[in-house]
Amino acid sequence: MTIRSEKHLNKIKKDFDWVERISTLLDNKYHAFGFRFGLDPLLNFIPILGQLLTFSISILLVIMMFRNGISSKAAVKMMLNVITDAILGSIPLLGNVIDFIFKANHRNIKLLKEYYYEDKHQGSAQGILSIIFFILILLCSAIFYFLWLIGNWVIELF
Repeated sequence: MTIRSEKHLNKIKKDFDWVERISTLLDNKYHAFGFRFGLDPLLNFIPILGQLLTFSISILLVIMMFRNGISSKAAVKMMLNVITDAILGSIPLLGNVIDFIFKANHRNIKLLKEYYYEDKHQGSAQGILSIIFFILILLCSAIFYFLWLIGNWVIELF
């Protein structure tokens, strides 16, 4: 192994440790009533700003690990966790409860460990992205259809 590759491995290890510390702070730092939680659900009580802040930090963590060479497949899975957390967490009142349960950053650390230590989630994200694209096309089609139905109903009223 060359000195350069050892430096690179040390940088990855250092960045991974930092990402793990921040993820723990956001999702599992505190313990109360037999339940672990972090700053993410607490910040979600601050309307819009709290959700935006935790979403931005989570995205930064994913970008940092992607820059350190994780596969696009692992990065896309991590992004899906972050986006799911943001969408579910933005539901008024229920989102606060969901934020205590759905811990995207903790899930992403698990994905990173599986990627680095178990050689899982290797390769391209083309399959995952194709499925997401197909689901978005179906969702958009359904929304347009329902808007068309509502439009026809409104026109028939007058």
